[in-house]
Amino acid sequence: MTPDFYKNNAYWEGYVPHTVPLLLPPILETIERYGVKSVLDLGCGNGVFLRALVGKCETLVGIEPSETGITQARKNCPQGKFYQLKLEDDPDLVQERDFDLAISTEVVEHLYFPRLLPRFARRKLRPGGLLLVTTPYHGWLKNVAIAVLNKWDSHHSCLWDGGHIKFWSRASLSELLRQEGFEVLRFYGVGRCLWLWQSMVLVARKVINE
Repeated sequence: MTPDFYKNNAYWEGYVPHTVPLLLPPILETIERYGVKSVLDLGCGNGVFLRALVGKCETLVGIEPSETGITQARKNCPQGKFYQLKLEDDPDLVQERDFDLAISTEVVEHLYFPRLLPRFARRKLRPGGLLLVTTPYHGWLKNVAIAVLNKWDSHHSCLWDGGHIKFWSRASLSELLRQEGFEVLRFYGVGRCLWLWQSMVLVARKVINE
């Protein structure tokens, strides 16, 4: 995508993604389960997820390519630190390192080169650190339901500039993480009902090379 797209991809004041009520509970559960103290949000948008973690973690850092997103993130979460960066950029531009947890909410489906996401995370995580990735869920039953209801055009959202370009299943996303040096630990389906979930959440651990 062009720099102009990132500059003009507006996050208006007061905007809260509709996915927050679905995705925040598994993030909080992961933080509590694994004693997470430091979080890096890859594609943090306007910082609303990190804002929800204030008081629960000691270090909150986000990266985001959108200029308006970064501006809003700094207002929404002054306790955090934010960098205007893309996943294509050098992870060392983020001064902090050895994070306990990297999160990425509803980002990987927008990436032409999705491997950049786990590779960026891996560079910034401590040994054995965690990566939590969320994306719209796709599975056989849901795909059949979309087809039967003739919803494929609206589901693929082809007219949405910067919209979804990758459609992930639990198996395909797990394989991406495995290939990039992670071991999947947990899976959550969130929203709607069993096998027709709106989104899925995978939590994976950075594998230590022997």
